[in-house]
Amino acid sequence: MNLGPTATRTETDLIGSLEIPAEAYYGINTARAVENFQISGHPIGRHPNLIRALAMVKKAAALANWQVGALPEGKAEAIIAACDRLIAVRDLDGEFPIDVFQGGAGTSTNMNVNEVIANLALEHMGREKGDYATVSPNDDVNMSQSTNDSYPTALRVATILELEALVAELARLQEAFEAKAHEFRRVLKMGRTQLQDAVPMTVGQEFAAFGVLIAEERKHSTAMAELLLEVNLGATAIGTGVNAPKGYAERAVAELARVTGLAVILSPNLIEATSDCGAYVSCHGALKRIAVKLSKISNDLRLLSSGPRAGLNELRLPERQAGSSIMPAKVNPVIPEVVGQVAFKVMGNDIVVTNAAEAGQLQLNAFEPVIAQAVMESISLLRNAARTLRVYCVAGIEVNADVTQGYVSRSIGLVTYLNPVLGHQLGDQIGKEAAARGKSVREVVLEHGYLDDAELDRLLNLDELRPE
Repeated sequence: MNLGPTATRTETDLIGSLEIPAEAYYGINTARAVENFQISGHPIGRHPNLIRALAMVKKAAALANWQVGALPEGKAEAIIAACDRLIAVRDLDGEFPIDVFQGGAGTSTNMNVNEVIANLALEHMGREKGDYATVSPNDDVNMSQSTNDSYPTALRVATILELEALVAELARLQEAFEAKAHEFRRVLKMGRTQLQDAVPMTVGQEFAAFGVLIAEERKHSTAMAELLLEVNLGATAIGTGVNAPKGYAERAVAELARVTGLAVILSPNLIEATSDCGAYVSCHGALKRIAVKLSKISNDLRLLSSGPRAGLNELRLPERQAGSSIMPAKVNPVIPEVVGQVAFKVMGNDIVVTNAAEAGQLQLNAFEPVIAQAVMESISLLRNAARTLRVYCVAGIEVNADVTQGYVSRSIGLVTYLNPVLGHQLGDQIGKEAAARGKSVREVVLEHGYLDDAELDRLLNLDELRPE
């Protein structure tokens, strides 16, 4: 070992030797990947649930290998202790410096985790880092595994964990919309179709619909996440289970279920499961749906708050910052705008996931790392967007009731309520005349004597729209 000013240790692989910082828990495979993949500047250590999930997979594998007699007790206990540290504590994120964009179907990430666990296990045993004759990243930590089963399994677990956090944030957003629905339940407004006046409704009904939109996406996302519970742990290289002891796969998946608390199951066809990424297409499709709904809601909020003098001006969004470098007193709907931008990015990521899933060849999909990057990014962006929309916009929305009810009283759309008595054709004439003369529907009807005040009061009784 070199004990110079910057202490290092020498590690060797099939390519040659490298000097590794003596105190580093990662090893030569990690160092080579850092050199090779200088792409995004975004290391895998920024995705702690992926690291935790890989540690869970390694723990389950160690337990299974110990149970089938393949891994000695001392090594198994040290590896399990190392995994437990990675699962429980986020103090080693810097030990995972490899870029999220990487060749090799995730081998670099898998080996990074193997090396860190091996060196943590060595430390647990009182041995020096790099003493791989005692605990090997390949032969011991990666025993009975391949990147091609451990990495996909971990990615599925990590995605489920990330989705759980997203669904929880969506639930809070749903509750915020429901609270506004109750607050505005008696405020009348005009509904619109094709941006034209339709028929009256309440502002509460509009916000209740937003809440239902979010509730539907929570349900759909949870359903899609269940597709990820089927894993290929034990498949090893291509699904044939080469180098895995008999009974290992079943034990490993059972231990993974215990370690993660998830109802993971072993895929019935490990060759298919090792190459197929269809579950991510479905899961990211659910993320795209969330993005579409959040964008639709955000666009509605921008329209409804437009103005204040030359727009709809039905809602007042919280004022978050000055809106212009040249126009005084201008305030923009910056929160709905940023949510819309998140939606566009997630929609783009959906194309990435679709193309990467399709690009798999023969017995492996080599493009799972970019699927991982896109899925993790989309979930993170949507979670942050939902929180931002809730905290900085929805919670503080106010309604301009005088404006909304004024639109109702002047609307041509009220003529729709007269259809059962006057018919559609006469309604067309009334509406056209009201628009041309700047009159209300009530005024035109009374002028022509089509109905009297009492009958109009009965037919245009909008109080029925207001719940108690």
